[in-house]
Amino acid sequence: MRAYILAHKEAISLWRSLMGPTKVFRAQHTDPESIRGSFGLTDTRNTVHGSDSAASASKEIAFFFPEFSEAAWYEHEEPRLRDRLACPDAEEALRREPWEGWTGTGCR
Repeated sequence: MRAYILAHKEAISLWRSLMGPTKVFRAQHTDPESIRGSFGLTDTRNTVHGSDSAASASKEIAFFFPEFSEAAWYEHEEPRLRDRLACPDAEEALRREPWEGWTGTGCR
């Protein structure tokens, strides 16, 4: 299993759209290109999870990443990403712990 924290103004709705309908049968017929439509086996083995609200996301982040501080991230990291002072590198993101700061420099 892998757990990720996605950061975007519309992260929840965008991720839910990529996942597709919760019910695999429905996903396979109405959104076959979605993650669940492509890889889901049953409703309990639908391959992917995403929080349904910011409150749920906060609880799930705290569970999977107990050392991660949302408050600290919003104070220190989010402004740098928003102002394009740091650009996360996908390969770096997969290697590091989620509570470590980005080492990337300005975006191009």
